[in-house]
Amino acid sequence: MEFKLLLIVVDSERVDPVLEAVLEAGATGATLLSSARGVGLSKRTTFLGLELFQRRNILLILVDATRADHVLQVAEIAGQLDETLGTGIALQLPVEKALGLTEHIRRLAQEHPE
Repeated sequence: MEFKLLLIVVDSERVDPVLEAVLEAGATGATLLSSARGVGLSKRTTFLGLELFQRRNILLILVDATRADHVLQVAEIAGQLDETLGTGIALQLPVEKALGLTEHIRRLAQEHPE
């Protein structure tokens, strides 16, 4: 079975809508990395002149390659990634090898036979 890794970077308030949407779209789970710091095209500073880093959350989703495009598109819509500058990004990466997925693959095969 071939997999893709979806990496979705969004603001905290967008995590739950994105997570709900990707699970409905066929993702079977996700890993959330919280409190990542990000810098955009221009630096933002506080009133003291210190650089302000926006807090982001990163969703890592391993998904069957046949569903990856659909799940990524759903994440884009749910996260409103193209609405304004700095709302977040989503990437799809090929997975060359993945371990620890025997039960995951078995369940996917049962739920979605080819």
